[in-house]
Formats: sequence, structure tokens, C-alpha cells
Amino acid sequence: MTPTALIAEDEPLLAQALRAELAAAWPELQIVATVGDGRSAVREALERLPQVLFLDIRMPALDGLGVAAELADAWPVDEAPMPQLVFVTAYDEYAARAFDAQAIDYVLKPVQPDRLRRTVGRLRQALESRSPSLPADDVLASTLVQWRQMLAAAAQGTPSAGAGGPLKLIAASEAGSSGNSVRMVPIDEVQYFEAADKYVRVLTATHEYLIRTPLKQLLPQLDPNVFWQVHRAVVVRSEAIESVHRDDAGKQHLNLRGRTEKIPVSRLYAHLFRAM
Repeated sequence: MTPTALIAEDEPLLAQALRAELAAAWPELQIVATVGDGRSAVREALERLPQVLFLDIRMPALDGLGVAAELADAWPVDEAPMPQLVFVTAYDEYAARAFDAQAIDYVLKPVQPDRLRRTVGRLRQALESRSPSLPADDVLASTLVQWRQMLAAAAQGTPSAGAGGPLKLIAASEAGSSGNSVRMVPIDEVQYFEAADKYVRVLTATHEYLIRTPLKQLLPQLDPNVFWQVHRAVVVRSEAIESVHRDDAGKQHLNLRGRTEKIPVSRLYAHLFRAM
């Protein structure tokens, strides 16, 4: 079976260079698509189901880590095993250290032939060692553990805007207001955070506020024993969770105390509620 790959790289010359080096290091590899942004990467990956993804860490609209998080939830595991990941990075030392600790490879820009050949060797071995007799659920569980650990390690290395321990107060504007006034929201009142366009929604039992700090920068400032990430765009207070429900499609949703909306739980974080 011909191995297939997708390249997501927003710099055309670097994408072209990676294709050329891959052609030399892995001639039988078929590049099924080359895209320049994260949203296109998700769309093309789900359509073409490649065996390997080369993802640039920094891309417009959605970065490589975000692409991995979305695909973890949306990948049709009944049609194809989840792909091997290779991240392409120019200067994300924290990310490189995180990937070093996992069974996920990375390539530094500009691409070095010797380093890429080692990556190709690892990819070949990983693809060849896949057991066709292994149940799809076991393959999915194993891959999700690997991806979840990688995303958590990378997030822990993200530079934090805060210092001196977890946040106690959130400076936010009230949703629907002119933004001229700022409310200091005690972190103990927050039920959940949700990324939405250019803002992060801050939801208490009775109010909604907005902040401009991206969720990935906010996460390292939150106490991980108190706030759990349950979706790439949602972080909830664990004590606010009232119940967990699974729908007919097998997807989990949370009900929070004081809120009426249902909170989706992605595949990456479903293990948090397995015993519930």
C-alpha cells in the first residue's frame, strides 16, 4: 500500500523544499495535498485521510496544535487509522522539547536532509508496525493518549502572561457592553471558558464576560486541578460539572450547575469521564 501524506505549511518555499526533501528520502511517499493554513489542513485531511501529517506549528487561522486537536475529535476511525504526526517548527523550542518526550516527531526549519531521513525512518517503522488485527478502539485509544500528552506538554511550555501562581481574578468586559468598563471577576465564580473568534467567553452562573487573552495563553495560568480542558475550545471548572451524558452517536456532553447549555467533550478528553 502506497504511504500518503499531507503537508500544511504557510510558507510556499518551505513547503516546496519539504516536498523535495521527502521525494529524495522517501520516494514512494505520495503527497496527497499541500495547504497553507490550519483550516484547510483539517478539511483536506478529513477528505483524503492521509497516513502522515506534516504540520507547521505556526499557521494562519489555526496552528498545528489546533489542527491536531480538531482531527482527534473528527477523524473517522472506522475508515482509516489516525495519522502519524510530524510537526514543522522554526523556533518553538518548548514544543520541540515536548515532542521529544513523545512518540511524535518534529522537523526544524530549514529542513535538514539527515534529520528528515531519521524522521522518515521512524515513520516507516510506525506504519509497518501497525497491527491490522488490533481493534479500532484500541488503536484510537493509544493514539489519543499520545496526542493528549503531546498537547498537554506543549501547553505547559507556553510562555505565561501571569506569575505567582494560578489566577485569582479575571479582568473582563461584560458581554454586550461598550467595553469601556472592566469587571474584576473572581476566578471562583467562573463556570467555564470558551474560545469564540477573537475573544474568550468567561461564563459564571449568571453572567457572561469577554477577554482577549487566547485560551492557550490562559490555560497555564489556571489551576489544572480546578479547571479541566474538555474540548479544544472549552475549559470547565470541575466542581461545576453536574452530570455527563452520552448521545446516540457516542459523544459526551456536560451539564453545569447554573447553566442550561450542554458543553461538548472531545475524544481527547473523554477519558476524564469514563468512570462517570
